[in-house]
Amino acid sequence: MDCFLSHFAHRFGAKGRISIPAAFRQALAKGGFEGVYAYPSLDAPALDCGGHKLLAEIDALLATLPPFSPARDAFATALLGTSEILRMDSEGRVLLDDRLKAAPGLEGEAVFVGQGHKFQIWEPSRFAARLDAARARVRLLRSGQGAGAPA
Repeated sequence: MDCFLSHFAHRFGAKGRISIPAAFRQALAKGGFEGVYAYPSLDAPALDCGGHKLLAEIDALLATLPPFSPARDAFATALLGTSEILRMDSEGRVLLDDRLKAAPGLEGEAVFVGQGHKFQIWEPSRFAARLDAARARVRLLRSGQGAGAPA
């Protein structure tokens, strides 16, 4: 499988490293990348992460915008200008710098959340609240009442 599924909680080690879930490492490797692209999410207090597919999606988005346009510059700055390439050690651990940890408020533990084409890294209590809100939203959408409901 080359998509990111499920969610996993991992603790930061004494040296500040954290393990990428094995299933996510396998998906990254199938995409031909032995690391992780990571940047602060535009929509949530989380990190958006992925491999070459995610970078290709960003490139495709940028290609739809006129060169040198303010919109293209804004997207490039927000997505590429804040990205880091995280290299995994032999045990699948990465080191998040303080800037990346600060965006979602990460300290001792993080939750890795699969979203198909990408995954996110969340602070556990923030993810729990987000998951509850997402489930409530989906129930509204399924009942036909949520088409215009706020996110």
